[in-house]
Amino acid sequence: MRFPEDVPVLTDGVVTLRAHTADDVEPGYRLCQDPEMQAWTTIPVPYLREHAEHYFTEAIPAGWREHTMWAWAIEYAGQYAGTIDLRDGEGGVGEVGFAVSPEVRGHGVMTRALRLAVRYAFDGLGWERVIWRAYVGNYASRRVAWKAGFHDLVTIPGGGRQRGVRKDEWVASVTRDDDLEPRGRWWTVPVIEDGGIRLRPLRNSDAQRAMEACADERTQHWLSGMPSPYTMADAEAFIASRPDAAASGEAVAWAVADAATDELLGNVSIFRLSGRGDKTVGEIGYWMHPDARGHKVMSTAVRLVIAHAFRPIEDGGLGRRRLVVRCAETNTASARVAEVNGFSLVGTERLANARRDGGYEDTRTYDLLATDIS
Repeated sequence: MRFPEDVPVLTDGVVTLRAHTADDVEPGYRLCQDPEMQAWTTIPVPYLREHAEHYFTEAIPAGWREHTMWAWAIEYAGQYAGTIDLRDGEGGVGEVGFAVSPEVRGHGVMTRALRLAVRYAFDGLGWERVIWRAYVGNYASRRVAWKAGFHDLVTIPGGGRQRGVRKDEWVASVTRDDDLEPRGRWWTVPVIEDGGIRLRPLRNSDAQRAMEACADERTQHWLSGMPSPYTMADAEAFIASRPDAAASGEAVAWAVADAATDELLGNVSIFRLSGRGDKTVGEIGYWMHPDARGHKVMSTAVRLVIAHAFRPIEDGGLGRRRLVVRCAETNTASARVAEVNGFSLVGTERLANARRDGGYEDTRTYDLLATDIS
């Protein structure tokens, strides 16, 4: 194959994949200075101009000529916006890699480019499956792959290697017969503010307050599944896990914060959103920092998440028709939050709530229907 003469031009009318030129060296070099690019890829650090010159003028042309790598420049609005490549392909299976300039992120450019490249892998190269990989935590890349139909994501501990260091890796794939469209839900975590509190995504700076809340004696008593003792590492792990819960469609979790100071007061979540059977039900769970108790903070927070849960998906909500709250029969504070928000007691499960001391007590189940809200 001759380069660049035989490189196919692929376009959807908005994004174009074309052969690289010498003019791409400078913007490609600038792209590789981006901290996110360096954090999530295997490019050399520091990244020198000579690295860009070698990649664009030698490695990419050689890949096309030798049928080992098929790389395109991504062009958007008449400008170089990144690079996408296909590699391997032996046995009808290969991998895709991509990077896009910070200036165009969030505009759907990479998703469009990925669909074009994957379709060429199937129709132009005759592949049967394309594999996507990313280091765990690279949610931007994961979201692009999800939008393009990659599915059955798995986590491989130590599956990737970056500059001599093993890193956990996500892997997903798409096949020739798959639609290049998202599967399942990727929930967003909107900021909601009212009544002096703010619901927002959890962040790393919340770890100290989260640890204090979850190490509290009352929290430990009622939420027996929490680690004990509850450490800073446990709080950090909990916060780090929340984006994955949203990305997998399983749950949405908010920090309950003071609207004036933004200090963490607690946590409220809607979970079991992608469970088996009826996918129009969600369960609400919550915990509070000790110094926020007794001020109707959680009652207000639950009121806000109820409205979001019942809002139709097309309007940015969760599209639920039924919400559930479960608590130990003697946990009157938790029951009160449900009751003041209109939940009805629908049953008691005998000895269903496990205590930390190894015993059990009855669990109360409350529910609220969308039709209950006038």
